[in-house]
Amino acid sequence: MSTSIGKLLRVHLREVWRHEAYDFTQWLQENIDILNEALDLELVSAEREQAAGAFSIDLVAESSDGETYVVENQLEKSNHDHLGKVITYLTAMKARGAIWIVSEPRQEHINAMAWLNEASNADFYLAKVEAVRIGDSPAAPLLTLIVGPSVEAKEAGRAKQELAERYDIRKQWWSQLVTQPGAKLHAHITPGQYSWIGASSGVRGLGFNYVVTKTDCGAELYIDRGKTCEEENEAIFDQLYHSKDKIEAGISFPVSWQRLDGRRACRIRIELPGGYRSPDADWPEIQQRMTEAMTQLEAALKPALKGLRLGS
Repeated sequence: MSTSIGKLLRVHLREVWRHEAYDFTQWLQENIDILNEALDLELVSAEREQAAGAFSIDLVAESSDGETYVVENQLEKSNHDHLGKVITYLTAMKARGAIWIVSEPRQEHINAMAWLNEASNADFYLAKVEAVRIGDSPAAPLLTLIVGPSVEAKEAGRAKQELAERYDIRKQWWSQLVTQPGAKLHAHITPGQYSWIGASSGVRGLGFNYVVTKTDCGAELYIDRGKTCEEENEAIFDQLYHSKDKIEAGISFPVSWQRLDGRRACRIRIELPGGYRSPDADWPEIQQRMTEAMTQLEAALKPALKGLRLGS
């Protein structure tokens, strides 16, 4: 016994809803459960044409927990104008989320809505609307979620924001440090956003670096002659370590000798308390200690660097 299977046919949206505001928006208001099912929401009511300044919002809906959602409908390809409206309406209503329904989402707007979910506390939904029928059946709506919020997206957004803030504050830190009177060796350095800035010691692959974390900082000689030079790096470190007592005699700070066996580089570091998360008022004092440590470290190592036996 064979089973008759119909063919799903796409129907032009304007055949179903001739007018976006009068037909589609009204239909959506009366059939909010279909939107709930597509977006996994619990909207319980929706009102049409609420004012947002000189504009009118297609729908303003309320969820079962009392949160506000704005809905912007567009029975055509997504465009920049409507994306702007989505953001404007959400902020005007202080809404929890914004829903943008389009017939054809452009990739740049998919990307934008995904970014908004990462970058803000609000929830942004982008849904595609289609109309379908089987044979001669009445047309039926088909809503497909293209972009929606997620815990992962919010966490990723917070991580990116924290990283950006970290970059900004470290750049401020280095911008201030290189202006210190004692920072002559690094005064020519363009402040960056990473956890260190460095200047050449005069020996290839050996740099005098300042380093900083949230709570700590320091001055160091970093030994890295290249990816394939681990043994050479260790040999240079060992030569300097042989003069450890003489080097440390010229330094008033504790010195940490880090051969870092099995790793690419070695370092000789003076570690100090205080970092870029310390109160701004403490930065000058912390950075003054850093520059003093660097001055002593460079002066103490200079004779030993000149006497190094180096490979080719």
